[in-house]
Amino acid sequence: MLVHICCSVDSHYFMSELQKACPDEKLIGFFYDPNIHPYSEYELRFLDVKRSCDKLGIKLFKGEYDYESWLKAVKGYEDEPEKGARCEICFDKRIQESVKFAVKIGEKKLTTTLLTSPKKDLVQLQNALQKQCSPFGIEFLAPDFRKNGGTQRQFELAKNEMLYHQNYCGCLYGLSKQKENKPFIDELMSPITKQILPASIEARIKLYKKVQSLEKKGVKFKLEREKFLNYRLLKAGIRLDKKPLKAHFLFYSHFKNAYTRFLQNEALSGTFSSPKDELHFWDFSFFNALCKYKFKSFEDFLKRPLSIEAEVKIRTKMLGNYNLSPIIITERLPQGRIELSAKSEIYFDVREKIILL
Repeated sequence: MLVHICCSVDSHYFMSELQKACPDEKLIGFFYDPNIHPYSEYELRFLDVKRSCDKLGIKLFKGEYDYESWLKAVKGYEDEPEKGARCEICFDKRIQESVKFAVKIGEKKLTTTLLTSPKKDLVQLQNALQKQCSPFGIEFLAPDFRKNGGTQRQFELAKNEMLYHQNYCGCLYGLSKQKENKPFIDELMSPITKQILPASIEARIKLYKKVQSLEKKGVKFKLEREKFLNYRLLKAGIRLDKKPLKAHFLFYSHFKNAYTRFLQNEALSGTFSSPKDELHFWDFSFFNALCKYKFKSFEDFLKRPLSIEAEVKIRTKMLGNYNLSPIIITERLPQGRIELSAKSEIYFDVREKIILL
């Protein structure tokens, strides 16, 4: 039997129950979810689905990430609510592709782990299965494993197995609706520096790769959630005498003013501070010395900056704990009329961390 898979939280419980209900069936997983956005989130969910399937002894295939065709399919339905017409189109597309794959590998039965999700409409899913399977003579199964406390058991199992529990359904439009009252969508942010931001999708990928590695080595551990103060730099730019100036802004550089300008007349080297917005300027030589001369040049630094954790350590060492003053690194300390445009956000967040036992 081919099982279309959406995510590990739904699939792990669903396939565990399916193995009990159909002990004579050999289950084959098919991860096909072109609706998931961004691509990094798609890769994260596949990573954990693979981990789940390995635990259950189920062979897994990965479908194509044809996101553009999915966008075309749901065009005009962007503002539909959850369980609305957009979801019907999405189910049709994913089940249709799953049917094609079932035919390709010679499977005669099909089901989907979407049936387990409490956020999905069972009738919509049953209709999609019937509509897409019938023309190809594929038998479909639509068991309801949610009833009689199934959803509670599903989440308990996911917690015990330390599976990745995503905080949104998957598509861009559902995510946008969920975050419409927030100033930015964290999941869609990725810095040009390619640094891994705290509690970002990339940070979760790194975490769950470590989880997978520890499980394979038989190392005992647990995942623990912690609250912390997160930060995002939404925009930042410096102009010196009306010309753009290359610069790097250290993590936790928080700006209370969207625009600041001042005149700096002295020829300085090393560091200087401005009372306006508590700005700290460091030249590259000073910063590189703090980094034990890790970088060959300023351009080298801009291309491959320190990790966020290393930046925070330097900030703490130089300015102390809890400091959020902007720290701006330039090749040489600017002299002349300085204009700074910036916007940042600090906010409470939650992340998981590994605790070795």
